[in-house]
Amino acid sequence: MSALPPSNLLRRPGPPEPVPDVDPPRAFDPRFSQVVSQEARLVSLYDQATFSEGPTWWPARRILVWSDIEGRRVLGWQQDGCVRVVIDATPFINGNTVDRDGNLIHCEHGNRRLSRTTPTGAYAGLVETYEGRRFNAPNDVVCAADGALWFTDPAYGLRQPKQGALDESDLGHHSVYRFDPATGGVRRMADFGQPNGLAFAPDGRTLYVSDTARTEGGDGHTIHAFPVAEDQTLGARRLFAEVEPGVPDGFRVDRRGWIWTSSEAGVQVFASDGYRLGLIPTPQVCSNCCFSPGEDRLFITSKQYLYALDLIPG
Repeated sequence: MSALPPSNLLRRPGPPEPVPDVDPPRAFDPRFSQVVSQEARLVSLYDQATFSEGPTWWPARRILVWSDIEGRRVLGWQQDGCVRVVIDATPFINGNTVDRDGNLIHCEHGNRRLSRTTPTGAYAGLVETYEGRRFNAPNDVVCAADGALWFTDPAYGLRQPKQGALDESDLGHHSVYRFDPATGGVRRMADFGQPNGLAFAPDGRTLYVSDTARTEGGDGHTIHAFPVAEDQTLGARRLFAEVEPGVPDGFRVDRRGWIWTSSEAGVQVFASDGYRLGLIPTPQVCSNCCFSPGEDRLFITSKQYLYALDLIPG
């Protein structure tokens, strides 16, 4: 895997492309219309990926990065419209986040671990085992306020050769973990059928995790919520929301505490009490989303596309 120089250009500077034949945002609650205009329309920022996932804003490079899992690349969109390959020949990188030091953190299906890329392009592995056994295929990751990295570890990368390598689980369970980069310690926090997306509430006191398993004890389309104690242990889980059609593959929480989640229909938005506020339709199944630094733009990954939708500044 290599971090490439800025000459590796995939899209030249220029305006985004309008997305035709897609329904406008749909409000189920007046609060949604204060954030998402009914006149807002999707635009396409890039359309040549293979399977897009794991979007996150990387402040150190001032770019939106996302994974082309099956294309084995991490791509970067610049505000002038350029798209470049940021990292090539990846080990099927999926989820990405940024740590407190400004590094880009990756979930690697192929190497079955977390890794890190610095703003200067230096790359290294971070953690790949729990109690001496390899992880399944880390999927999504988030950095907590204290700098710990929380991540999900389903088995999808062990079952889909286009997104990993066929293998058996060393662990025999699919879990959420907390990794402390300062100490190197790894804690198993919760088990699921297939844990997938995860995010914290703005105050850090609630952790949301989706379960996208349709077998093995999972329900396939739910988001669960856990209270987070001062010692970073989790309290009893509760069902937060059922997301249909499709599954909550990836999601983000905004400064209001609203959950913006992927689904087959597009991005569905829920208030912190679980009430469904609205829908942003997408032409294909949505895989994930994230915000610009000021939360005035929503970025959406969907198959070969990176979409964007401008939001009402709050």
